[in-house]
Amino acid sequence: MASNVSEHTARKPVIGLTTYVEQAKFLAWDTEATLLHRVYADCVVAAGGIPVLLPPLTDAYASLVDRVDGLVLTGGADVEPEKYGAEPHPATYTRPDRDAFEFGLFEAAREVRKPVLGVCRGLQVISVALGGTLTQHLPESLGDTAHQPAPATFGTSSITLVDGTRAAALLGPETKGHCYHHQAIDRLGAGLVASGHAADGTVEAAELPGDEFVLGVQWHPEQDTDDVRLFRALVVAAAEAAEERK
Repeated sequence: MASNVSEHTARKPVIGLTTYVEQAKFLAWDTEATLLHRVYADCVVAAGGIPVLLPPLTDAYASLVDRVDGLVLTGGADVEPEKYGAEPHPATYTRPDRDAFEFGLFEAAREVRKPVLGVCRGLQVISVALGGTLTQHLPESLGDTAHQPAPATFGTSSITLVDGTRAAALLGPETKGHCYHHQAIDRLGAGLVASGHAADGTVEAAELPGDEFVLGVQWHPEQDTDDVRLFRALVVAAAEAAEERK
């Protein structure tokens, strides 16, 4: 899991990770908490970066983005359907505070061309922010639960990557991923290209072509802390962008 960040800069890039705000139990407490699965931070560290948690408690998007070198839009609840002009499906569950926060962070990051990696919900945030739409309940549209087998149970997707894309350059022609999602891309946001698909046609990766690092995956790469290629790519891109800004 060694990183090659040192080839680009002596300063480790700071990577912002968006978080949940949820009721949680720990030690003697049962209280509302800002939290995130530890494996996200582990992957950033293994990739050579410094993880910083970004809770959805402020609208100072530009100031936050100014203080990090790269951004991970993490997994979580569904994007509000009104964001893409749809009525909510009964199975849709949302966190409006995260929507406002992450849409704001994404816009601010793009304005200064800081690299962004979207994970699961994060891919959907990227696409909807660029005008895309979502399929709200895959078990209904596909007729199976392969992408979300049971509560707190990951499925496994075999993903075919599109030749010539950033995702394929990083992961090769095929990869496997831990999946846990009941929604997926319907219409891609403006400028995005689909760079990976599951066997059933579900978009599993999408990106902006060109030099700007905006890449989202529908699966959960943070669940495999021995394979941090996507996180390393983000960290390296963040280091290179930081050097250019100097």
